[in-house]
Amino acid sequence: MHEENELSERRAAQLEENRVRVLDDMARAARAAGREPGDVRLVAVSKRHPASDIAALCRAGQVDFGENYVQEAAAKQDELASLPVRWHFIGGLQSNKAKFVAGKYALVHSIDSLKLARVLHNKAAALGVVQQGLLQVSLCGEEQKSGTTADGLEALMEQVLELDHLRIVGLMTMPFVCGDAEEVRPVFARLRTLRDALEQRFGVDLPELSMGMTGDFVQAVQEGATLVRIGTRIFGPRD
Repeated sequence: MHEENELSERRAAQLEENRVRVLDDMARAARAAGREPGDVRLVAVSKRHPASDIAALCRAGQVDFGENYVQEAAAKQDELASLPVRWHFIGGLQSNKAKFVAGKYALVHSIDSLKLARVLHNKAAALGVVQQGLLQVSLCGEEQKSGTTADGLEALMEQVLELDHLRIVGLMTMPFVCGDAEEVRPVFARLRTLRDALEQRFGVDLPELSMGMTGDFVQAVQEGATLVRIGTRIFGPRD
């Protein structure tokens, strides 16, 4: 038992050290762009990592955690119900599973169709809540990437604005993976431009830009990210 406790304490200390280093890098990137570090939040991507890791980070002050898989996340939510975790659903979401997501997450990052938006809205209405979400935009032309296109974004926004139990608060994107993070900087800048255009077109406030992961979050912060999704640099490799 003593050995298990020692291992648990070492793991908790390593996780917090990793988190602090990421936060420091985020703060430097924000200041370099003339932004306040507090304008950017860290979403610790905990998919495929145990609930004990989330609990350790939560006790150290981390609030926002991102999950990709409905069943895995549901088990963690039950186990950690007593902790002040703010859950984010960041993975691709099929409409037939959306009913298990609405009302259980502070923010759904991956709304990419009117069909999915309507399912989230209907379930949220049944629960008597308003689900907050982001429209996911695919800007790289990769077929495997989920998201509406830039050309289809305005029409989708117009339609979801009619759903009063779904509140869109910004945009999300997942750029292509490459060796040089600078190559994806224009993608982040493009998402910011699209967000600004939507705000002007519809007279709405869209404060959130979810963009940037372990390999490119510095560039994302410099281009206006308000939410960065970091997994590997905090938790290490996944099984």
